[in-house]
Amino acid sequence: QVQLVESGGGLVQAGGSLRLSCAASGRTFSSYAMGWFRQAPGKEREFVAAISWSGGSTLYADSVKGRFTISRDNAKNTVYLQMNSLKPEDTAVYYCAARTSYSSILHNSRPEYRYWGQGTRVTVSS
Repeated sequence: QVQLVESGGGLVQAGGSLRLSCAASGRTFSSYAMGWFRQAPGKEREFVAAISWSGGSTLYADSVKGRFTISRDNAKNTVYLQMNSLKPEDTAVYYCAARTSYSSILHNSRPEYRYWGQGTRVTVSS
C-alpha cells in the first residue's frame, strides 16, 4: 500500500507556472506507475498525465501536451507535474494517483489507479 500527499498548488495568473509535487510513502515507490488527474468545479475528474515506473514512458492529455511535464525521482519517492503557460481552464483540484505496474504501457482512466492523494488546488486567474 502507498500513501500519496500532493503539494504545490496555489493561485497564479494566466501564463504563469506552478510545479506540483506528490510524495509517496513506503519503500516500493519504484514499482508504481504514477498519474495526475484533475477535477474542475462541476466536472468529472479527468486525466492529465502519467509516467511509468522507470520514468521512461510518459502520456499526456491533449489539453496539456506541450505545456505540462510529468517527471519522477524514485530516490525521493516523489512525482512532479511542471505546469507552464497556465490557462484559466486549468483551474482544478489536482490529484496524484498510483497503480502497481512494471510495464511501460500507461493508462489514462481512473479505474486503473488504485491509490489516490487528497488533492491540491490550482487556481489560474485571467
